[in-house]
Amino acid sequence: MLVNTGVTVEDNLCIAVTGTPGAGKTTVCASLSSLYNVLSLQELAAQNDCLGPVDENDGSAPLDIHKLSEVWDFESKALTFVDGHLSHLLDVDAIVVLRCQPEVLRERLEGRSYSPSKITANVEWEMLSGTWSELLEFEIEVPLLELDTTGLSADELCERIVQWIDQGLPSVPLAEAASKAMNWL
Repeated sequence: MLVNTGVTVEDNLCIAVTGTPGAGKTTVCASLSSLYNVLSLQELAAQNDCLGPVDENDGSAPLDIHKLSEVWDFESKALTFVDGHLSHLLDVDAIVVLRCQPEVLRERLEGRSYSPSKITANVEWEMLSGTWSELLEFEIEVPLLELDTTGLSADELCERIVQWIDQGLPSVPLAEAASKAMNWL
């Protein structure tokens, strides 16, 4: 059952842009930032003392998303996107899940000079639909849009996101959406 929430890009919404590292979140959000507010999950975590020390093995700082979700309160008068791998775990109005074919994702991550173990972990996360697993585990029932970034430009993806918002965030219940999610296996 498709549900239309009746919202538009003019509304005061907070939308998470999530997905496996390398799927295109930051690239898409950079394009969106020319017209809309965009917040970085990393920066929100740093501002709210929710980052741990940098891990010497993979070069990343662990983000305490549970603490951040408790302390961060979205306040804006405009449509805002939150760019980040764990942004779907914040209290948001809707979620855009960006996906990427695993072999293309591997190439993108190799271009970032990630370690082989970090590349493998992220490709496996994508193959297993890790974000969807978390959405189901935490029963996150907000409008969802899943997009395959593999062959699309950032502008094409932004156009689809804005169109989805203008259409009123049409979505189906979480379990149904998850059953229709991209399956790379």
